[in-house]
Amino acid sequence: MTTISSFAPKTRRNVELALLLLAVGIVVLAYVDVSLSVSGTFPPDLATHGAGLLAISLAFHLLLRWRAAYADPLLLPIVTLLNGLGLVMIHRLDLAHGRTLAEGLALKQLTWSALAVAIAAAVLFLVRDHRTLRRYTFTAAVVAFLLLVLPLVPGIGRSVYGSRIWIGLGPFTFQPGEVAKIALAVFFAGYLVQTRDALSLAGRKIVGLTLPRARDLGPILVAWVLSLLVLVFETDLGSSLLLFGLFVCMLYVATERISWIAIGLALFSAGAYLAFLVFGHVQARVHLWLDPFAPGQSDQIAKGLMGMAAGGLLGTGLGRGRPDLTYFAESDFIVPSFGEEIGLVGLFALLMLYVLLVERGLRTALGVRDGFGKLLATGLAFSVALQCFVVVGGVTRVIPLTGLTMPFLSYGGSSLLANWSLVAILLRISDQARRPVIDPVQGARSPGEAKTELVSMR
Repeated sequence: MTTISSFAPKTRRNVELALLLLAVGIVVLAYVDVSLSVSGTFPPDLATHGAGLLAISLAFHLLLRWRAAYADPLLLPIVTLLNGLGLVMIHRLDLAHGRTLAEGLALKQLTWSALAVAIAAAVLFLVRDHRTLRRYTFTAAVVAFLLLVLPLVPGIGRSVYGSRIWIGLGPFTFQPGEVAKIALAVFFAGYLVQTRDALSLAGRKIVGLTLPRARDLGPILVAWVLSLLVLVFETDLGSSLLLFGLFVCMLYVATERISWIAIGLALFSAGAYLAFLVFGHVQARVHLWLDPFAPGQSDQIAKGLMGMAAGGLLGTGLGRGRPDLTYFAESDFIVPSFGEEIGLVGLFALLMLYVLLVERGLRTALGVRDGFGKLLATGLAFSVALQCFVVVGGVTRVIPLTGLTMPFLSYGGSSLLANWSLVAILLRISDQARRPVIDPVQGARSPGEAKTELVSMR
């Protein structure tokens, strides 16, 4: 018996709009709470920050209605809330340091947010189908390589606190490695789609683990060497870890062979030990991780830990703590800043937003129909997850501190530009994944008229 039923999938754009307004409302309330706690008055710049965040998020929402009607309805509200809460904490630190609105970092971050959303909108508008990115697989590899070596170019490269990961363009500085991770994800996805059959072939079986053939080890060795070169020449432990972890994850998803994970972990352990023996800055990071309270070294981690301890379970309240005592509280250590003022419960809620963001990315990977889209969505979602783990693990002493910033929360234009563009690509892929299949008989129809047929054989 054949049963044919049809349904019109919902775009869920109204759900997205409601959640978006809720996210902006939470940010505005937090912004008012900070000002009332610090000065006892309503913030005079509330209209600037509140209306600015609302305007850029609504503009992006309208673009989604126009160009990606079936995109995931949760991604935009989540990143808007994270971006907005980051603005709140940066504003709170501006008040603690006595910075005015004109010279404060919050207004600069809002400006970067507007620019990041504009670039993300351009990505969403120009990339009508994510599968077109596969044509630029090796172009993306060249772009990623150039972006990674750009800080080493004399004249424009900048060394900041021992890491040469910045370039200077007039009064502005930019971290090209943030954009390189997106280009690398495109390259890895395109390359692995082409070669996964060869990489999936079994080799010898050792200790119950089926290892790949020796001739297929080249790609992972190249990725390992490249990540070590980034560590050696730019002294950037975080980007090196992110680059190699991203490739191992996508390699495992493409081949479904656990042996690649075992090889990746072995290579990472060997590289980490070699870096510890050779480089003084890696040794300093490890010693700081093992004993952050030891005299004669930086007390950054110690202050961050004491700040989170002062916050306890429920926190001191927004505007009532002293996160400004920790160095780089608005960038590298923004997580302890939140932990002190919103407590362990609030910090868990904040981390759950990231969990939900990654989950929606992985759901998109499961739903999209082509192999390239699956790998690309998985790689982008995993890069966010790995970066969050590295940042939170570093400030809580789970792993050594690496210097990466928390996506959307931390101060910095480079991170915002890259991560908003990353979300734009995920939205484009999710639109393709959730969009109804075109009826081969009736031809293409508009999203409102599109229907799919469910055929079940019993």
